[in-house]
Amino acid sequence: MAMLMAAVAVFLGLHLLIAGTRVRDAITGAIGERPYLGLFSLASIAAIAWLMMAYNAAGATPGSAADPYLYQLGQGVHDLGLPIVALAFFLGVQGLLLPNPTSVQQEAAAARETTVQGVLRITRHPFLWGVMLWAAFHTAANGDEASVIFFGGFFLLALFGTFSIDAKRTRKMGAAWEGFAAKTSNLPFGAVLAGRTGLKLSESFGWRFWAAMALFLIVLFAHAHIFGVSPLPGGAVPI
Repeated sequence: MAMLMAAVAVFLGLHLLIAGTRVRDAITGAIGERPYLGLFSLASIAAIAWLMMAYNAAGATPGSAADPYLYQLGQGVHDLGLPIVALAFFLGVQGLLLPNPTSVQQEAAAARETTVQGVLRITRHPFLWGVMLWAAFHTAANGDEASVIFFGGFFLLALFGTFSIDAKRTRKMGAAWEGFAAKTSNLPFGAVLAGRTGLKLSESFGWRFWAAMALFLIVLFAHAHIFGVSPLPGGAVPI
């Protein structure tokens, strides 16, 4: 379990103590943006690989002395998985497919009048909120120590990542970012409720929606074969 905790700490540290701070500004100032992105991408891939290997090793036998259950919330929580994870894909995949100033090297999108559309009207961080939903469900549904550390780490990264990105974009983009931020919100539906933007649901049900749902269905039916656990009711494995 110590190895898993170390991997989570390194993974969080890379993103919250370097990527979103003035440390990143100092590094890019010294070596340039592209070399930094290349090195950071390699470090992130290595950290994720280590994290997954450590989780697989630590969580090999949930409920054992090595990986005890911290809580068990029951079948009712498991049954919430389909709608919660579908919503996570609805936000997360569409967020990746939309031009968004919060994404890597897409700062120029802040100046476009058409940028705030679809799920960006719900939150300016749709991908990270999708990760939060996914991670929160898996943390609640599993309950063993290894899963709480693993999925809890992703939840914390996504949660604090939203604030880290906002701070980074404020430093880097100034007024251009402020204009985009004024029409959006971090908290889902915050800008809609405050009257800073309108909610046009039709924008969220175009081709990006179908791409998100197609990916969700692929993962849903492949889950048992890839991860050894079926998310379908009763543990069904239809294919």
